[in-house]
Amino acid sequence: MTGVHRDTICRLLVETGKHCAAILDSNIRNVRARYVQADEIWCFVGKKDKHVSIDDPPEFGDQWVFVAMDEETKLVPSFIVGKRTRETTYAFLIDLQQRLAEDRRFQLTTDGFRFYERAVEDTFGAGVDFAQLIKMYGTEVQAGNERYSPSKIVQVVSKVREGRPDPAYICTSHVERQNLTMRMQMRRFTRLTNAFSKKLENLKAACALHFAHYNFVRVHSSLRVTPALQAGITSHIWELGELIA
Repeated sequence: MTGVHRDTICRLLVETGKHCAAILDSNIRNVRARYVQADEIWCFVGKKDKHVSIDDPPEFGDQWVFVAMDEETKLVPSFIVGKRTRETTYAFLIDLQQRLAEDRRFQLTTDGFRFYERAVEDTFGAGVDFAQLIKMYGTEVQAGNERYSPSKIVQVVSKVREGRPDPAYICTSHVERQNLTMRMQMRRFTRLTNAFSKKLENLKAACALHFAHYNFVRVHSSLRVTPALQAGITSHIWELGELIA
């Protein structure tokens, strides 16, 4: 259709993603957030974990995108792509720490992933009000959806891990809504298709492009401005050409 080879287009998209990652790294600093939510969204590269063999590259199998969001400005100050491990959790929180203002105490809410408790303590110490929102699932699923649907949530328990978090802001709803945005706007996150990522490099580039566009270009429906403008990181709404120039 374009007269340009598919591989050339893919290489251009990867380079654009790397450029967007550099923009995020240089611009998102000293974020003065009060309430931060963190969550992980699942995807995979090449094939799902259950189909991975010893001959496959180490990047194959399940991958997770760790995402942090400022509840008030809807800014995503930090994200990281990797396995759902202790090492990725620490790398994610260290990156988040480097992007938040050092002189401002904030409240952090995560899901019940077990590595957060120790990692938050080691990364932020006593300088954070930290709580985990733990969801308890039952054993029954909706009839006819046994293969694809998770069990119903029967209980949600909030656990205070550090400091004195405000119970009214112990919440992960906003960052979970961002997960839906990712699945709607990035084809490689769509379930039950052949559009999944074939290379980890491509997945990382797509995520960087998504979050750069989300933070600087896309006007948020509830804010009427971009998250970066709302957070005071930029003075204007970026044009797409400005982002990829």
